[in-house]
Amino acid sequence: MNFSQFQNQARLYVIGALEAEELEEFEKARTKFGKKGEDFITKCYALHEAFALSLRPAKSSTALKERLMAMVRAKKEA
Repeated sequence: MNFSQFQNQARLYVIGALEAEELEEFEKARTKFGKKGEDFITKCYALHEAFALSLRPAKSSTALKERLMAMVRAKKEA
């Protein structure tokens, strides 16, 4: 695996999208690329966290809130 392939795999690694075989190959490449590889993975984690923080939470609907409250009330009564 060259470094360009490692970078592509690192992005998938950070979001947990590697299959078992890919993960094994990635771990070998991670060792091979050492600090340079670790630095890239760290950058990927930072970007992943920044992206997650940039997302606005979805507005919950009134119907969803009512359904949730009904479930809570039913649980209390049981």
